Amino acid sequence: MAKVKWRGGAMLAPVPPTMVTCSHDGKDNVFTVAWTGITNTIPPKTYISVRPSRHSYKLIKESGEFAINLTTASLVRAADFCGVHTGAKIDKFERCQLSKESASEIGCPILADSPLVLECRVTDVIPLGSHDMFLAAIVAVDVDEALINADGKLRLDKAGLVAYAHGTYFELGKQIGTFGFSVAKKKKKQQGKKK
Repeated sequence: MAKVKWRGGAMLAPVPPTMVTCSHDGKDNVFTVAWTGITNTIPPKTYISVRPSRHSYKLIKESGEFAINLTTASLVRAADFCGVHTGAKIDKFERCQLSKESASEIGCPILADSPLVLECRVTDVIPLGSHDMFLAAIVAVDVDEALINADGKLRLDKAGLVAYAHGTYFELGKQIGTFGFSVAKKKKKQQGKKK
C-alpha cells in the first residue's frame, strides 16, 4: 500500500472522548479530554493531558484530583458540548442535565450516567509543550452494576461506548476478537455418541 509522508502530528486514533470531572473550592466542572490512557498496571496509573489555559487545569492543579468518566452514545452530545464551552462562564452540569454523584475516594463529583469512572489522584504534573500531563494514581473504579454479569465479569462492551477520531464520534461496534484469540488453541468438535 502506498503511503504519503506528512510531518509529525497528533494522528493516533481512535481515542476515548472522556468526560473529566474536577472540583476545587466548591467549584465543580466537567470537560472533555481525549488525550488520556493507561500508563501502568501495578500500581494502576493513568494520565490526562490538559492545556494550561483550560478552566479545569487550575481546578485539577489546586485539588490534585480528577475523575475520568467514560462516555456512552447517550452522553456524546453532552461530551461534545463540554469540550467546546468553558466552565468559567457556564454550569455545564446544569446546561447538559448531567447528574453528579459523590466519588468514593476523591473530593470531586463523578457522573451518575457514566458506566465506568476512574477516580484519580495526581502524582506528577509534566509540562510537555501545548499541554501538561497530569499523571495520576487510579485510587478507585466505579462500575455500573448493570454491566457486571452473573460470573462477576465486566461487560463494558454492552455500555454503548464511543470513540473519537479526527473530529468525528463513533459508537463502538461489533466484537471481532478477544485478547489472545490469535494464539488460542482451537477446541476439537465433539463427535456424536454412538448408540
